[in-house]
Formats: sequence, structure tokens, C-alpha cells
Amino acid sequence: MEGLKEQYGEIIRYLVVGVLTTVVSLAVYYGLVLTVLDPQKALELQCANVISWVAAVSFAYVANKLVVFRSRGGSILREASSFFAARLGTLFLDMGIMFCAVTVGGMNDKAAKLIVQVVVTVANYILSKLFVFRGQKEKKAGDE
Repeated sequence: MEGLKEQYGEIIRYLVVGVLTTVVSLAVYYGLVLTVLDPQKALELQCANVISWVAAVSFAYVANKLVVFRSRGGSILREASSFFAARLGTLFLDMGIMFCAVTVGGMNDKAAKLIVQVVVTVANYILSKLFVFRGQKEKKAGDE
């Protein structure tokens, strides 16, 4: 029972952090394209995308480390490098989908960004669980 509680608790924490990370990403992206960058220009679309990615991944690393996976051990440099490398992979996925949907397909950039966030969130959880925060949980009293 405790294992199920922890497993579902982790998923629920990830979803909450994912929503907050999405808010950071979308707020930065929308702020940029509604003020200084034109999403109809491919380069400016991707600049807004990358800037929003940097803000979101920086927030997500800290939140995932402390809240979701409760990672306290291991090398912070290795962990942060793995986290950013995994997110870099999903950034390329994000950029590819945005390019195909908006630049090639003519889809509304804001709608496309919302769809992309769902795909990227699932991919990020899998990568974090399997490659970044594996086996580095905080030990509780009585654990050996």
C-alpha cells in the first residue's frame, strides 16, 4: 500500500509541477510573442520558444529535484546535466512540432504550443524517471 501511495504521489506531484512549469513556459512564450517577437517569422517563433524553454527548464529542474523525485544524493552536476540534456531532446521535439504545425501547416501558434506542452510533459516525465532522478531519493528514518 505504501508503495502505491508513493508511486501515485510522485505522479500527482509531477503533474502539479508540470502544470506550474507549463504556466512558466506559456507565460514567457506568450509574453514574448505578444510584445517583442513576431511568431509569423520563423526565427522569432523559435527564439520565443527557446527563451520560454530556458525559463521553464530552470524552474522544472529545481521543482522536480526537490518536490517530485525528492532527490538528495548524487552529483548535482551530473544530475543537472542529465536533466538539461533530456530536456534539450524534448526541446528539439517541441521545436519540430511547432515548425511543422505553425510554419508549415499554418496552425495558430498558441493552440499548437498548448498541444506541444502535453506531448513534451509526458516525454519529460519518462526521461526524468528513467535517466535523471533514478535511485537518488532521500532516505527516510528506518530505511537501510
